[in-house]
Amino acid sequence: MSLEFDPYPAQQKIIPVGGPLGLVVRLTAVLNVWILRCGMLALVTAALILTYSVFSRYFFKASTNWQDEAAIFCLVGATFLCGAHVQSQRGHIGIEAISGYLPERVNHYRLLCIDILSAVFCIFFGWKSWTLWYEAWTENYTTSSSWAPPLWVPYFLMAGGITLLALQIMLQIAARLMSEQEPK
Repeated sequence: MSLEFDPYPAQQKIIPVGGPLGLVVRLTAVLNVWILRCGMLALVTAALILTYSVFSRYFFKASTNWQDEAAIFCLVGATFLCGAHVQSQRGHIGIEAISGYLPERVNHYRLLCIDILSAVFCIFFGWKSWTLWYEAWTENYTTSSSWAPPLWVPYFLMAGGITLLALQIMLQIAARLMSEQEPK
């Protein structure tokens, strides 16, 4: 592991200064912050639900058949919906083993190709998630537990989150292509 300064970090942010793309980026950033706050509440809620479950089973010998699914729904929502915020900070895992060895122009196109491939994957995953949500919505699918919450809820959270992630990646691609920071 090298502790040297990496002159070509993947988390290099290219944000347009003005125009319609800049407005969309700023609106998306505001939306991402609000979703991030909701995601934090969902994580705390999941922790409280599971803690309640442990105490009620141990002390009161009460059956809680709903807690696992409720916590999973909260965690699915937090995970998928907060993905766009993480991407906006370039916080997703990136392999930077070769970035310091590549010329700036090559590294610029390497990052652009990675973003394009990521966007294609997220668009496909989003499309499949929306079809899964639609099927669960129209067919009234529920879980197999005695609580039987509707499955469209976690599918909606998953589809919405991956759609926001795809939008964030596409905005970053557009910003990179339209930026005035041309590689040398």
